[in-house]
Amino acid sequence: MISHISENIQKPDQAINDSDQVIHHQVVIVGGGTAGISVAAQLTRGWSNQLDVVIVDPSDSHYYQPAWTLVGGGTFRREKTRRDEASVIPRKAKWIRDAVIKFEPQQNCLRTRDGKTIQYDYLVVCAGIQIQWDDVKGLKENLGHAGICSNYSFESVGSTWDNISHFKGGTAIFTQPVTGIKCGGAPQKICYLADDYFRQQGVREKTDIIFVSGTSSLFAVEKYRKVLEQVVQRKNIETRFNQNLVAVSADTKEAIFRDTETGEESSISYDMIHVTPPMGPPAFISESSLADEKGWVDVDQYTLQHVRFPNVFALGDSSNLPTSKTAAAIRKQAPVVTRNLKSLIAGKPLTARYNGYTSCPLVTGYGKLVLAEFDYDKLPDETFPFNQAKERWSMWLLKKYLLPLLYWRGMLKGRV
Repeated sequence: MISHISENIQKPDQAINDSDQVIHHQVVIVGGGTAGISVAAQLTRGWSNQLDVVIVDPSDSHYYQPAWTLVGGGTFRREKTRRDEASVIPRKAKWIRDAVIKFEPQQNCLRTRDGKTIQYDYLVVCAGIQIQWDDVKGLKENLGHAGICSNYSFESVGSTWDNISHFKGGTAIFTQPVTGIKCGGAPQKICYLADDYFRQQGVREKTDIIFVSGTSSLFAVEKYRKVLEQVVQRKNIETRFNQNLVAVSADTKEAIFRDTETGEESSISYDMIHVTPPMGPPAFISESSLADEKGWVDVDQYTLQHVRFPNVFALGDSSNLPTSKTAAAIRKQAPVVTRNLKSLIAGKPLTARYNGYTSCPLVTGYGKLVLAEFDYDKLPDETFPFNQAKERWSMWLLKKYLLPLLYWRGMLKGRV
């Protein structure tokens, strides 16, 4: 039983749990993560709002994942990144604790693991991204052992700090897959924090740090890529591009990489390796008629309305929006979905537009951060009246202290 929930929050035993029945709701939101809670909060905000909104999500926990880099770097408590899912469900929204297994948009319904058929007038899909641990041979069964660690789950993030804090020298590898991932800059952030810590502990001179990426460069936006290239050079970090991790051997402590251009494989011996696993769309989305050819929900990149089913919207990591998959992007996408959905319900034109804005707070060391903000055209779309392509202490404070508050008290309450 989930405890410490205020009286006006829907408790788990109040969640709808009817099985083998047909249920109807006006607006069904699939996914109770950042995007789903933000949209639900905005749709139900205001005393006069009468929309019937339900969230479908099986999770009992909600995570502030942007802080996991800091947890892995030993400067943020893991426990502060988790809250009970029940505590973040908007008061006027309903919660069905169940997992979607099939969409039937032609019939305006979906089916769940527990046997429910949920009919809807309008659907919002924001089911996140699937981490594919099994796509790297030897990763899943050895994660947390033999120097293998990853920031990409609540259960494994502690292993990153354990490896970094006990590292005595040798080869430390940090990987980035060829697939799209949550926050494209995150794999290198933990690399920079590790470098700083190794220097503090006096082991950096006997350490080789290698950043190996399946992509072709450090960052897609030129303005920020230039400063990151300077960071890598200053820290004496070796970079290898177009190399995708395909296997790790815990017995021999070897990482096997495949060249994305030639297909040739090579190995690197390691003493610790931080793995950013491959990621992709959840199967129940990729196998549905909502998906594009790559498996993501197929929406108009400006209105966020589905290109074939006008009563369906999508945002966040499971959409095919051509921008980085970050919480900051969702902060700009959620109001567009909310406004356009309300316009559609009222029979009015969809006027809200999303310009592709996303943000990546690029941690370059303890107390140093480059705040990258950009749009669909990979052009800077910055918030502050100074050059954000510069490592700043103030932006580190923003990342560590202000953004978590903005998340819990602002985004998830429908206020920003």
